[in-house]
Amino acid sequence: MSEIYITSDHHFFHGNIIKYCNRPFNSYQEMNEFMIKKWNEIVKKEDIVIHLGDFAFRNKANEIRSKLNGTIILIRGNHDLKISNEDFIIIEGNIVIKNLILSHRPLETIPEGFKNIHGHIHDKNSFHGINISVEKTDYKPLNIKTFL
Repeated sequence: MSEIYITSDHHFFHGNIIKYCNRPFNSYQEMNEFMIKKWNEIVKKEDIVIHLGDFAFRNKANEIRSKLNGTIILIRGNHDLKISNEDFIIIEGNIVIKNLILSHRPLETIPEGFKNIHGHIHDKNSFHGINISVEKTDYKPLNIKTFL
């Protein structure tokens, strides 16, 4: 039976993100390989991953996509503008699953009874929701059951 995972803000191929967010890598190549390994240790081919945006830089999303297990639903982030629907299911906006609102950016207001799961703010703490940028999750996708 397939599982559903959520993750955000990998920024594959983005060398400067290492410096901006104090990621523990010497190069984007090292970072890419580490994050691919972490992903595939958890996600199986039949699983679904909801990625909350900012997947990859340099128009190379499809190059990385072929190395990752699972079907990827991508909530388009501010750095995903050129990613096409060929290898991803792309969502413009948010996804609501039960009491979870999945978004790229943290929501300013959250309806009563809901939780906002988001990325975008990297290593910073969220004021209104739960930040699951990879810097906060040991670079691993999290099972959605954790939040339901």
